[in-house]
Amino acid sequence: MLDESLKHTKNKTIGIKQTQRALEKGIVSKVYVARDAEAQVLKPIIELCRNKQIACIEVGSMTELGKACGIEVGAAVAAVMAE
Repeated sequence: MLDESLKHTKNKTIGIKQTQRALEKGIVSKVYVARDAEAQVLKPIIELCRNKQIACIEVGSMTELGKACGIEVGAAVAAVMAE
């Protein structure tokens, strides 16, 4: 289930590449991953979160995550940037 932090923040990334870059830079506070996204796509993101001790929250679907991000297509991954 999504909490309000993703819906109301303007400071976020959407998508695998952008989220991975932000994780590598160390500027992410929380990551959301869609349960129905391909495991091989999510694996590097989940590993980075684990290594950097960043919360990785599972969301029901890519559609739900995309809606929460304010886009009309699904999203496999999104992240809230650190303040």
